[in-house]
Amino acid sequence: MTKKASQSPKKMVLSAKFLTPLSLTPARVKVIRVESENSLVSLLTLDMQMPHAQPGQFVMVWSPGQDEKPMSIAETKPSLQLAIAKAGPCSKKLAESKPGEFLWVRGPLGKPFWPVGKKWLLIGGGYGFAPLRFLARVGMENGAQVETICGARTKDLLMKPLAGIGKSHITTDDGSAGVKGNVLVALEPLLADKKSKFDCVYSCGPEKMMKGVAQLCKAHGVKSQLSVERYMKCGFGVCGHCAMGGWLSCIDGPSIDGEEALANSEFGTVHVDRAGRKIKF
Repeated sequence: MTKKASQSPKKMVLSAKFLTPLSLTPARVKVIRVESENSLVSLLTLDMQMPHAQPGQFVMVWSPGQDEKPMSIAETKPSLQLAIAKAGPCSKKLAESKPGEFLWVRGPLGKPFWPVGKKWLLIGGGYGFAPLRFLARVGMENGAQVETICGARTKDLLMKPLAGIGKSHITTDDGSAGVKGNVLVALEPLLADKKSKFDCVYSCGPEKMMKGVAQLCKAHGVKSQLSVERYMKCGFGVCGHCAMGGWLSCIDGPSIDGEEALANSEFGTVHVDRAGRKIKF
């Protein structure tokens, strides 16, 4: 960790505000509703109240016979919601949960996004858009003006928008909906337009995509925050699997200032796999 990073008010280990004995204790929770977001993602509503959770935080979720996995909090009203993509055997099992089944959940964990100004641009790639809807809702309730960019490979993989957002831009890699290309195709003209004047750009999605977002924001002098989620086993700073250099996604993040992320040599370059090996993206 550099001296500059250690002195930054946005670089923190979790205090009692973010990490409590209750958040480390698994709770047995019933699935009360399952909705299809798209062909890959299910939105699970759980019989669990988590009013103290903040946008950008996550929970660890376990199902008997499966691994415990970190899942971004998609919403807390009327109760806890998780958007789960069928990315592997464990997440597929979780995404295919049925109403009445039980999961074990602990959290909230991690450092949330922090508010900067009142005009925000939220950028989600794939199912990374889900936790940004939570941020958008909370931001708008506190007077923020919110604009979004939602990107996906195809229209069938787009996440559902949030009602009440000012402007929503869509991009798809194949051009089947919105602008053809990734989210950067929509982002660059918005940042170049001096009328936009965003106070902060928030992004969640594939790490290489977020690196491009942070680079564009830096070039245009706009602040950015990213949700960098890496392979996690414990969720509270013990196992070290979610390391990005000397930064841990579970307790130093997942929310991180964009320029701080760009200063980390492992951001968008290498990640740590299940066995602890460093793998190039």
